Amino acid sequence: MVQDEPKGEVVAANAGAPREKKPNVFARIALFIRQVFAELRKVVTPTRQELLKYTGVVLGFVVVMMAIVYGLDLFFVWLTAQIFGVPTA
Repeated sequence: MVQDEPKGEVVAANAGAPREKKPNVFARIALFIRQVFAELRKVVTPTRQELLKYTGVVLGFVVVMMAIVYGLDLFFVWLTAQIFGVPTA
C-alpha cells in the first residue's frame, strides 16, 4: 500500500540548505556578456558556396509558397463566384 504525504505540510526540496546569494546586477550583466561572446565563438560562418545554396533554397521555397497561396486565392475567388453568382472580371 502506498502512503500519501501528510496533508497540510509542504516541505521544499532544499528546506535545510541555505540559499545561494544572487550576484549583484553588474556581475550578472558581465556574466551575460561573457556567455554571449562564448556562444558567438561557436558560430560557424558558411562558405560562399553554402551561402548561395541556402539562399537558393529559401528563394525557391518562397516562390513555391507564393504559387500555393496564389492558387488558393484563385480557387476561393472562383468558389465565391460560383456560390454567390457574382461574375468574375
